[in-house]
Amino acid sequence: MFPGIQNLGPYEWQVPVGYVPGMRVPGVFYLSEALAGTLEEGAVRQLANVATMPGIVKRSLAMPDIHWGYGFPIGGVAAFSFDGGVISPGGVGFDINCGVRLMSTPLREADVTNRRELADRLYREIPTGVGGKSSFRISERELDETLLEGARWAVRKGFGRDEDTAFCEEGGRMEGADPSAVSAKARSRGLPQSGTLGSGNHFLEVQVVREVYDQETAAAFGLHPGQVCIMVHCGSRGLGHQVCTDHLRVLEAATKKYGISLPDRQLACAPLESPEGRAYFGAMAASANYAWANRQVIMHRTRKVLAEMYRVPEKEMRLVYDVAHNVAKVEEHVVDGKRMKLCVHRKGATRAFGPGSPGIPDAYARTGQPVIIPGSMGTPSFVLRGTETAMEKTFGSTCHGAGRVMSRTQAKRKITGREIREGLERRGIAVRAPGDASLADEAPDVYKPSGEVVRVVHEVGISRLVARLEPLAVIKG
Repeated sequence: MFPGIQNLGPYEWQVPVGYVPGMRVPGVFYLSEALAGTLEEGAVRQLANVATMPGIVKRSLAMPDIHWGYGFPIGGVAAFSFDGGVISPGGVGFDINCGVRLMSTPLREADVTNRRELADRLYREIPTGVGGKSSFRISERELDETLLEGARWAVRKGFGRDEDTAFCEEGGRMEGADPSAVSAKARSRGLPQSGTLGSGNHFLEVQVVREVYDQETAAAFGLHPGQVCIMVHCGSRGLGHQVCTDHLRVLEAATKKYGISLPDRQLACAPLESPEGRAYFGAMAASANYAWANRQVIMHRTRKVLAEMYRVPEKEMRLVYDVAHNVAKVEEHVVDGKRMKLCVHRKGATRAFGPGSPGIPDAYARTGQPVIIPGSMGTPSFVLRGTETAMEKTFGSTCHGAGRVMSRTQAKRKITGREIREGLERRGIAVRAPGDASLADEAPDVYKPSGEVVRVVHEVGISRLVARLEPLAVIKG
């Protein structure tokens, strides 16, 4: 471990106040010995830098998928008080509400013998790639409705079932969205992209539940061994990226305006109650709603394909849950015995509210919310559940995925997309992508092992393992 880092337990490490000048609280991260070699000194320094920000409460946190990001580390969690606290785009990221949803089906693995045909149909139905555009267009008025209503807009327009939104974090719609804070350029990028997967690490996978660790909770989530499920991982597309870019410029100026001293300009921020802070929150919430609508449309199109190919009634394809990875939200948490209203930034982290917590579906009140952790391409994904321990230690948060250990450029030097495609197909996994280059930069070897990442959060108790899923077909963005 790096000099100055203190060991607090088998998987818990502390970055003490003083690691970098100006820290107001300590940093804490969770990591096993097996993952220690993947830790970047720069990411630890970013974790410490976040601890210098005004109004930060209790500790700056990072999950075992921690790696270097823009300003905040990816895998980072930080909560700020409304009494002097700030909001920062660096604590949310460029892909606002990049998230993941899991849909169960009544299909068994043996039913899906034509995986290549299924992959072809899904690839044709769901646009992919950097500039992927939807087959339908929405008007400016409909875009405003999307930014305000999120997944509820998509369901209202026929892209889904009424009960779907109850199984989304925040009901698929964040309060406080302000379409007027979304620039014309961001809107122009969002108009043609509703219902598209995008690029990078985004994907749609046909998966099978390979193993169940917690029978009772899996049953509550509607999951059982051998069952075919669909996982969708994507976000707010070009609109969210542009919102982040636009408001970073504003908040860089606001940092100087309000006399906020920061060790890194990428932590640009503004007081939560300032005009600049409120404008960013409104635009970010609008982008988050766009992302929920986007995933809703993609799931609807997937249902159509499965209904046509396997004659599965749409009502039997149930949304298990939809979680956000990159977002800042207003939540109440108990800090040192006192309930506080906080703005919790999760950047590459997942909400993991435990049993009885407000804001989770009634159906999951006894188990805690589902936590969906996607693997890297070709590796297992996991379903966990939220816990009381997460509420106590991490503001109800856990990891979000495997976490990169290699840049996309390095990945392309190490292995070719063709080799990856052939390797997956030898394992019986059908794969479709815009090109082999997009496969190379998301190769399984460029990520931490997802199984070890979720083992750490399970052992720490900030979420608990429920089931493991393996891919049968991959649609790569």
